Order: sequence, then C-alpha cells, then structure tokens
Amino acid sequence: MGRETYWAEDPDPLLRVGAGFRLADRDTNATPGFDGSKKDGEAALAEGAAILADLQERLFAAGTLGDRRSVLLVLQAMDTAGKGGIVTHVVGQMNLGGVRYAGFKRPTQEELAHDFLWRVWNHVPGAGEVGVFDRSHYEDVLIGRVRGLAEDDEIERRYQAINDFELELAETGTTIVKVMLHLSKGEQKKRLADRLDRADKHWKYTPGDVDERLLWDSYQDAYQVVFDRTSTAYAPWYVVPADRKWFARIAVQHLLIHALEELELDWPKPDYDLDLEKARLAAS
Repeated sequence: MGRETYWAEDPDPLLRVGAGFRLADRDTNATPGFDGSKKDGEAALAEGAAILADLQERLFAAGTLGDRRSVLLVLQAMDTAGKGGIVTHVVGQMNLGGVRYAGFKRPTQEELAHDFLWRVWNHVPGAGEVGVFDRSHYEDVLIGRVRGLAEDDEIERRYQAINDFELELAETGTTIVKVMLHLSKGEQKKRLADRLDRADKHWKYTPGDVDERLLWDSYQDAYQVVFDRTSTAYAPWYVVPADRKWFARIAVQHLLIHALEELELDWPKPDYDLDLEKARLAAS
C-alpha cells in the first residue's frame, strides 16, 4: 500500500487554523484525515521519508544556483508534546547539510538587550534551506504573557511585530509552516511520569516542568490568542493532535511535503555545456 493510501482526506485543511477556530474544541487524540493504524502510520512515515528527502534536495540544489526560496518549520508545544521526536523522525529524514536548525532557549543577557526578534533573525533559513525553529519567537508572547515577563502593551506590540516579520519572510521567498503539537493534560502527566520512572529519561525531566504544568489553562488561553492574532494567509497555523506520537510525525511530514510540492521544484538546469563536459571528462 502506498503512502497516500491511508489518507482519506488531505490533512492540510483539517489541521489549519481558520476563522472561528477554538483550541479547546480540538481532540488531542484524533487522527484527522488518516484512516490507518499505528503500524500503517509507521509505514507511511517510512515511505514519505524518500519523498521528503527528494524534495528537500531539489530545493537545496536550486538554492546553489540562485533560487532564493526556502521553507521554515516552526514548532511550538507544551512540554513532552513531541517536538524532539519530530526533529529526529521527520527533520532527520532530510539531508542535514540543507537544514538550518535553531532551538530557542531562555534569552541571554545580550539577547535581552535587543528587541525580541533580534536573535530570531540570525537563524532564518537561507536560500535553498529548510529552517526549523524548535520553539521560536512565539515564546515571547506565550511564556511572556503567562509569566508576565513583559508589560501588557509590549505583549500586544509583539503580535503585530511577529506578523510583520513573517510577512517579510514570505515576501522574500520563505514558505512558513507553523505547527502547534496539541497534547492533552492527561497525556502530558503520563509522559512526565515516564521520565521519572526511567533512568534513561531522568535527564529530560526538570522540576520546572510541573511549575509550567500548573499554568496549563493560562497557556491554552495564550495559545488561543496567538492563533487569533497571528494565523495569516501567508503564515498559517496548523494544530496537530499529539497524544499519538506516530500521527503527529506523519502529519508534520505531510505538511512539509505539501509545502515543498507547492514550490514545483524541478532539478536546476546546469550552467555549463553538458555535452562538452562529457567529452572533456571522457578524454581526461
């Protein structure tokens, strides 16, 4: 069975944030558009890997010959939702030489001395690259809002600043795919407990995980505001159910494949005389 066999519907419109979207109404255990089982999902992921790798190589090849286009994947989620798994099992399917990865942590003192987007500009993908933001500029309106790390009027300013930033990227050739991995509170509790129960996962756990969990409802409200204010035609949000890791991975893979297919990438024509070079090589 082929990769597309199990998709009863294109998941893009099912996952995309549109008018009237409510995060609270989205089922975190659902598999929108996908009719198969976990085993089917794993098979689809494996088959999609070759498709994704081929498309990415076409993008990278085009970039080496002057095509300015790129793709940016933005990953946001509550702790344990599976961002690391997406990076390993989806992004890792591509040639990492053409991937520009940035994992945004707590800002440094130097970064805090500048506008919040200053550090982000340093990591946008270049021509022919697939960029990955593992957490992103949205932290500054999520944790910033929930934890009161900035004044209300500054948080308000940032929503428009983000829209302007993403519009500039889109107008200069970057296709933006913004994904929120939507995990249930109950599933997060199970995953945190697993980290405490397994010696090989103790390093993934920090006491601060529970501190953030206690603010769960505030974070859900903050995400809703983000979707209301920053899901645009040029940089839409996609909310991917994340209680089933296997589904989240094939859904994000599908979104990336779709974004790359929309670029209609052909192998670039050589900027040299092909027959002449064949003859020169044969004679060498």
